[in-house]
Amino acid sequence: MTTSVTDKPQSQKPVRQKLTLPVVLLIVAGALVLVSVVRLITGADDITSVGQVSGALELAIPIGLAGLGGLWAERAGVVNIGLEGMMILGTWLGAWAGYQWGPWVGVLFGILGGAIGGLLHAVITVTFGVNHIVSGVAINILAVGATRYLSNFTFLESSGSARKSPSIDPITQITVPGLSDAMKTLNGKHWFLVSDLAGLVGGVVTELSLLTVVALLLIPVTWWVLWRTAFGLRLRSCGENPVAAESLGVNVYRYKYLAVIISGGFAGLGGVFLAEVASNLYQEGQTGNRGYIGLAAMIFGNWMPGGLAMGAGLFGYTDSLNLRSGGTNVHALLLFLVAVLALVALWQLYRKKYLAAAIGAAFSALLLVWYSLTEEVPSQFVTAAPYIATLLVLALSAQRLRAPKAVGLPYHKGGG
Repeated sequence: MTTSVTDKPQSQKPVRQKLTLPVVLLIVAGALVLVSVVRLITGADDITSVGQVSGALELAIPIGLAGLGGLWAERAGVVNIGLEGMMILGTWLGAWAGYQWGPWVGVLFGILGGAIGGLLHAVITVTFGVNHIVSGVAINILAVGATRYLSNFTFLESSGSARKSPSIDPITQITVPGLSDAMKTLNGKHWFLVSDLAGLVGGVVTELSLLTVVALLLIPVTWWVLWRTAFGLRLRSCGENPVAAESLGVNVYRYKYLAVIISGGFAGLGGVFLAEVASNLYQEGQTGNRGYIGLAAMIFGNWMPGGLAMGAGLFGYTDSLNLRSGGTNVHALLLFLVAVLALVALWQLYRKKYLAAAIGAAFSALLLVWYSLTEEVPSQFVTAAPYIATLLVLALSAQRLRAPKAVGLPYHKGGG
């Protein structure tokens, strides 16, 4: 009996298992237990305090909003490096309107400023087909120059300096009565795991800005719109296969424009958050490259809202260490990294990836030696900790990343 070529078994690539919600929750729970163990060993009780968590949340929100902006654009096939510039426009316009007409008017103007930047990026990339990276960099440069120029005509007379605006009235903050005090009390007991959970809960129910609540709600709203509506399906199809989407009657140009404008609006909201919640005024350079960091959080989250939120939270947490006994806290977290890298090495050894296991074990040993020989890390390392944490996480998660297939690729109507 003869066998045809088509009957021969074809080699198949191994299918990667997706991280389901139970698995993600188990990983988060394991990380919390490990942090609690590290806290007990080192005595660094502040790493899970209410103040630490509250500060981390405030620092994570603008990064998360920038990441959501990148998510909307890239799911439609447009790379948005210009998020930083759109955040800058959001901070300036939000502060300019906020100190004159109130903080919520400032929020609307901040979103408008980012959306204008998004519209400009869409015109350049979608209509004229310019390279997405070139357009994004140009928008970042343009935003810096435009806001600096406009500040000379607006803020110089009202605040005495072109580098900052007059102060803005704060947005209302809420605290859950009873629960907030109870969590602070439990957190102060320093019990294993219980106090750490209390610190997490207390951080999100104490002095929470209403704009923070809005920003947090945008994460599930984004997931629902993009993955549970026909609009979201059409938009995502433009980032996966725009030619096929066009053949099914989808107006690809329209969806790309909408996605990039919404992307800019999210970035602008992140910028106005910095101006109205984090500092109550506009300051030149206050975005601090958070637009780029938001993109890193989006990549870490595998172009998904939930993963993006985890990435933004990680960066916000490490960044908040600078504000609260940073050297001591980061030194304690070296022990946490030792344990994580050791577990990674064991996992790679189980998968018979011996080189990766050896590298993980070597770095784990080096960090353990560093931890044993020091009592506090240098301030320069504390400042760099958020960036190091981002690079480390991206390196560990790189194998599971999958970008939209057509992201960054030029598209012309009828080109299929």
